[in-house]
Amino acid sequence: MKRALVVLVLAAGCAQISPQGDRLAGTSWQLVKFQGGDDTVLRPDDKSKYTLAFTEDGNVNARIDCNRGRGAWKSSGKGQLEFGPMAVTRAMCPPGSMHDHVVKQLPYIRSYVIKDGHLLLSLMADGGIYEFEPR
Repeated sequence: MKRALVVLVLAAGCAQISPQGDRLAGTSWQLVKFQGGDDTVLRPDDKSKYTLAFTEDGNVNARIDCNRGRGAWKSSGKGQLEFGPMAVTRAMCPPGSMHDHVVKQLPYIRSYVIKDGHLLLSLMADGGIYEFEPR
């Protein structure tokens, strides 16, 4: 089976305020679950296939199932998070992958909080929360 490789650029929106200002720079996370605003819960088949690594120089490196991504991030205040454009490879992931879900929603993350050692990334308009654990 041939895999097509394309680069997708994700645009990000503005950040909103969240209650805590924990530092993201120099941290690395793997996905535990997605809790939708409609109480839908999605869990990855393998947490290590969905990761985010926030570098000190403002880059974020992502693994989204069978694809890799790289882009920019910034936090201009407590709990604020903004992702810049992200280049993501577009190999076809296996059935049941959360790839498309994550890629479509990354630009809509507006805030974060670190609670009980887990990173919670919130989507705008109560769209849901991505929960990550340290990697």
